[in-house]
Amino acid sequence: MIDSHGVEREPPGKIGKFAGLMAASVMTLETRARGRQCDFTLRLQDLVSVEDIEQLKIAFRSKACDPKLHGTTITLTELQQGLAYPSANKMRQVLLQDYGRQDNFLITIDGKRLDVDDISGSYSEPEQDLPVVGKVRLRFSLSDDKAGLRQPGITLRVDGKSVGKPGFFGLNERDDFPQKLMRKLYGEVEADGLRDHITAGWDEPVENSELLKAVEAHIQPILRDAFEQQYRREMQLAQARLKKTIQERLARLPEHKRHFADRAIKKALDKYYGEPESKVEPIVHVLLEALERSDYRLLLEHIAEARPGDVTGIADSLNDFGLAEMAFLVQKCAARQVFFDQLDTLASESATTEAVLHKALERNLWVFGNEYSLFSSNTTLRRQIEDFLVKNYIGAKADKRPDLLLNENLNGEYLLIEFKRPSHALNRNDYSQVTDYRHELSNYMNTQIRVFLVDGSRSPDFPTSNLEPQVETRLFSQVVSTALRQIEWLLKIDGGLDVE
Repeated sequence: MIDSHGVEREPPGKIGKFAGLMAASVMTLETRARGRQCDFTLRLQDLVSVEDIEQLKIAFRSKACDPKLHGTTITLTELQQGLAYPSANKMRQVLLQDYGRQDNFLITIDGKRLDVDDISGSYSEPEQDLPVVGKVRLRFSLSDDKAGLRQPGITLRVDGKSVGKPGFFGLNERDDFPQKLMRKLYGEVEADGLRDHITAGWDEPVENSELLKAVEAHIQPILRDAFEQQYRREMQLAQARLKKTIQERLARLPEHKRHFADRAIKKALDKYYGEPESKVEPIVHVLLEALERSDYRLLLEHIAEARPGDVTGIADSLNDFGLAEMAFLVQKCAARQVFFDQLDTLASESATTEAVLHKALERNLWVFGNEYSLFSSNTTLRRQIEDFLVKNYIGAKADKRPDLLLNENLNGEYLLIEFKRPSHALNRNDYSQVTDYRHELSNYMNTQIRVFLVDGSRSPDFPTSNLEPQVETRLFSQVVSTALRQIEWLLKIDGGLDVE
């Protein structure tokens, strides 16, 4: 294939040589480059008449032409009558995603060059001079295709050449922007003022460039406003449809609560944009349920209404608050009893794996005691564990990879938990391994790491003396039994409160 500079090159995405013959019986290819024009014609009936393509005789024609002429034209004639007439717009959508970002490669359809504005949807072309950077020209479209684009993003062009892969100029790093909308964005930004801030291989801009940050700060609000104008309307329509189905429940809410309900519904729609309404509706119903059952709010309003001099009224209000607090405690205890019933079932099943228990307990560390409810994991801790496991358990050792959970509390204390399957009995090797894990992880942390081994039973050779500090074993049966006793104790001190 010949590019716009007259250089032969491989096409960016390969197309079958005879793809045109699926839509037509005759295909003629004509190309001009370096002062020569070459052309040949392929007919479907000629292909059918030979057993192998190498036996096909092709009449290849060549003649001189104006050296300034270059490019390739493919002409399809005798179109297949059983197929719908080709849609130029559909062809633009397909070709743009595969070839629209290529340098020195132009495609013309019906006399119009294939470009950013061919994306089906809204198109914008703002241009502005920025201090130091100079002229920045942004051209982008927001697709109205529900499926999104295969290669979304904004391509940076400097001196006419594309730099690196398409990106979103920081918009994808914002927590308040629906990530699914990123698939709708297609465009390019021309900023020749960044020429001295591009890496040597022309792969990407220099990451810590102040000029690049200025361009990002300029582009982000433009993109956000465009998305807001196009998709907020869709979200408002979706919100209206949801309101119609839950109108009766909204009407029962106090006026000031309806404001919070609106905000909650908007957040749900933003987060789950593009999901079917059958998935979003249950989430909205749960939000309304929480607002409807806000007994705490009612009690606090009752306390606020009591006059400062009305000691008896204040005492009665506080008593009511205490009763409600105890009622919530009873409900919470009842819910935890159900949790422990399920956990006990998991622990008694021989088929239960370490991964299953890890998932069940990762966000329920309160089962080990109230002091552990403040421990939690995060992305950094999970990455440290993953890096450690990938480094030490590869090849033949991959099937011996342990199931580890690293947590941290508000005081910066660490808790390392290794889960074993309930059918496994803890032995001396388990103790040695988990302490080795701690020693290895200590190289990355400057505080002591507390260790838990969680399992179904202990073998006779498991060490019981001369243990390293802060190493504990917890058996599932002990965990469940101790936690249930605490729940029973809490229920006994509820003062005989009768809660249904």
